[in-house]
Amino acid sequence: MMSFSRWMRKNHVENSALATAIREMESGLIDADLGGLLFKKRIPLAGMGKRGGARTIVASKREGKWFFLYGFNKNEKANVSQNEKEALLELASKVLGYTDDEIATAISEQELEEVEQ
Repeated sequence: MMSFSRWMRKNHVENSALATAIREMESGLIDADLGGLLFKKRIPLAGMGKRGGARTIVASKREGKWFFLYGFNKNEKANVSQNEKEALLELASKVLGYTDDEIATAISEQELEEVEQ
């Protein structure tokens, strides 16, 4: 799987699109609950709406922290495979367990990127 940051750059995903997606999810507008604190959320790509855009897999406990873990273009695949889902569940468990200090460290080491709202 390609890192989410690399996928964002490759597909020219705007930070504002991620911020909008977070606000929508906080309001309960989630496209699919994949279980295990994983959610699927559509986001627009530059020059396209959500329909022709991309899908993201997001981890959250719905308590203020939302981690974008994976992204894929709608025209490339319909959904994640079972193996991908298992790997994403493992990653979700890891990042959702981070303390605020661990998040700050991961951001400073560029393992995570913060979405400015």
